[in-house]
Amino acid sequence: MKLFRIIFFLAIFSLVLFSCKKENTDSEETKTTLPNFGNVELDEVFKENDSKLKNRDSIVSVIDSYYKNVWEKGDLWGGFLVAKGDEILYEGYRGFTQDNKQGPVNDTVALHVASISKSITAMAVMKLIEAGKLELDAPLTQYFPKFPYPKVTVFTLLSQRSGLPKYEYFIEKIEPEPAELSKEYISNQDILNLLIRYKPDLARETNTGFMYCNTNYALLALLVEHATKIPFPEAMQQIVFRPLKMKHTYILQEKDMESAAKSFYQRGPRVYPYDRLDLIYGDKNVYTTPRDLLNFSKAMFAKNFLREDLYKMVFEPYSNERPGINNYGLGFRMKVFNENEKLTYHNGWWHGTNSVFGHLLKSNVTIIAIGNKYSSRVYTSLALSGLFENFPYETEKLVKTLNQNDTIKNSSGADSLNGNDSYSE
Repeated sequence: MKLFRIIFFLAIFSLVLFSCKKENTDSEETKTTLPNFGNVELDEVFKENDSKLKNRDSIVSVIDSYYKNVWEKGDLWGGFLVAKGDEILYEGYRGFTQDNKQGPVNDTVALHVASISKSITAMAVMKLIEAGKLELDAPLTQYFPKFPYPKVTVFTLLSQRSGLPKYEYFIEKIEPEPAELSKEYISNQDILNLLIRYKPDLARETNTGFMYCNTNYALLALLVEHATKIPFPEAMQQIVFRPLKMKHTYILQEKDMESAAKSFYQRGPRVYPYDRLDLIYGDKNVYTTPRDLLNFSKAMFAKNFLREDLYKMVFEPYSNERPGINNYGLGFRMKVFNENEKLTYHNGWWHGTNSVFGHLLKSNVTIIAIGNKYSSRVYTSLALSGLFENFPYETEKLVKTLNQNDTIKNSSGADSLNGNDSYSE
């Protein structure tokens, strides 16, 4: 009996010691001197009522119908997730990450989200602005003195209003070909150097209108490096990924290229080969999972995610030159409907990747779709937003996608699904 007690207490002591060591290890992993989102407690973002959903079963049934009709019947590969608050309403994984149907996609496999990376880059920049490491209205010449466009500011990069030429096109026009372009992979610094050396014409005058441009976010990644004195992949780990427990998320580097999940052509499927632009980051190259991206989305619902004035700026529409519902904030696309209804999201495309990140401000809903076998049908997932908020235009698209008008109307029970307003993009 005495021996049993000794063994029992030793077992308890070992368990406590292991737990302490694990806590210390976790603490060390997240330790950083950089401004970061460690102040957000993911388990405390939502109250119990925030995850409750009227007509939950009916809405989940519609999502299930969508997934079976679009993803399964269309043989889409990748990860798909819809959540309200803390509750995952629906989740699905299909396909493979390597050639010859190797490496099944599951909830721990990081996939390339392409331009959704811009939303994450933008929030890292905003955290550095909040900490006084960068200035929103500062010209880039303040950080890169030889930069040849004095009117370009941090704000015009974030809001896609810089007017800078798109790097993927302007580098092709340089003659004779500079040494940078003979490398197997060019870098963000190469892009900056080429802008400084060749001074290509602006695509449009700075801050006169919206123009989606990858160059903006490639330069923002360099600004993160300038402010932190740390390479961008590690800076993002310290500012965003580790504090938000995005355990499977990383920025692609050359050392990762062999093992990273591949993207595929629609037919075959054949692997999309890497090209010389594939190591440029900030505008792309976040590899993550739907569940990790859900953590990022949840954090953005937290009241202490960013200082209030900065947070409001993120979802303020700045591209108001052309009439219509489409607009852009700081790292987020948005559709601004009547009565100030606002659908905030970002899409992604690169090689065989198509992706959607819907972050619905009123309903606390997150919609994530990451396809790694090229198909524009992945983008239809955003139409599910009409199940949760007053987006009649998205509801119409969902009905069209499913071709099941009666199912949608009868299942939702929500006024938002029966709107008669029409919108044009």
